Amino acid sequence: MILASICMRGGSKGVPKKNIRPLLDKPLMVYTFDCAKESKKIDQIAVSSDDKEILDMASKNGIGNIFKRSDSLSSDSASKWAVFKDLVLRFEKKANVTVDYIVDLDVTVPRRKVEHIDSSIDMMVKNNVDVVITGYEPERNPYFNMMEVGENNIATLVKKLDKPIVCRQDAPIVYSLTPAVYVIKRDALFNYQHWSEAVCMINPIPREFAIDIDTEIDFEFVEYLIRKEMQNG
Repeated sequence: MILASICMRGGSKGVPKKNIRPLLDKPLMVYTFDCAKESKKIDQIAVSSDDKEILDMASKNGIGNIFKRSDSLSSDSASKWAVFKDLVLRFEKKANVTVDYIVDLDVTVPRRKVEHIDSSIDMMVKNNVDVVITGYEPERNPYFNMMEVGENNIATLVKKLDKPIVCRQDAPIVYSLTPAVYVIKRDALFNYQHWSEAVCMINPIPREFAIDIDTEIDFEFVEYLIRKEMQNG
């Protein structure tokens, strides 16, 4: 049984009320609802939030599994991993089923496509790993042009090899994670405290579909990309 989780908080500091804010023709969160509904691999969709307006909007958009999150799971310091656990247990109790995989879809990545969801699920099932996360190749690489500052403000490369990398194309491939899709095996969710402790794989997706809205500039840029996509058909 595959459960899509869509978890949102009412408070957003970078872009106030961004989850319900209109993005062209519909609220931001609805892009993710529509994408999840399009996947034939997802059995059920559940929404978790501390915000009544968000929960009401989810219900009006056909989401049948609505869960009001506790205050302790809604703070800035609350772990999303703990939110996943809470959602799974409450859904299982309500539906009288056992979840096999949770597919978390962050509403702040509205340009993800259904193929990114389905390919992530396929990767999980085929390879039998604990977690599959979407990622994209960033413009910076820790083996080539990313530095960290240590003692006495001395800067060094984040990752060093025996032989220096002099051409970016020769550097090992790294990925910047995007919360477009996280597929988590139920056992891993309850056996680990964080996804980084588990056996993970990356499902690479194009950068233009991986943009995570965290600032007003992000919102405007995604709006531009969606408008351009609509104009191009």
